[in-house]
Amino acid sequence: QVQLVESGGGLVQAGGSLRLSCVASGRTFFANAAGWFRQAPGKEREFVAVISWSGGRTYYADSVKGRFTISRDNTKNTAYLQMNSLKPEDTALYYCAADPYNRVDSREMSYRYWGQGTQVSVSS
Repeated sequence: QVQLVESGGGLVQAGGSLRLSCVASGRTFFANAAGWFRQAPGKEREFVAVISWSGGRTYYADSVKGRFTISRDNTKNTAYLQMNSLKPEDTALYYCAADPYNRVDSREMSYRYWGQGTQVSVSS
């Protein structure tokens, strides 16, 4: 069992940066792929980025490629999402998720464990 807790959200001006953290409890987190998803008001949840258990593979949504960077520190059971050059359209509730099969996948159905989310708001 893995429990996930996100933090680091907040209000930032367009062009600014935030770093989200996802702290996991459970000894097996290091074996999971870790992903970030987001859901804007009135929209469906969408994939943002994912990183393999070793950190050797990453995959990004086109909308964030070149601006966001996903990373992890397995010694701290933590995954990160560094978000630069933020835009108002990045405003959403950001969720961390873990896939125990390490599939590095953009599909929600691949993720077994989910956090409660952290709000990111970007003003213009």
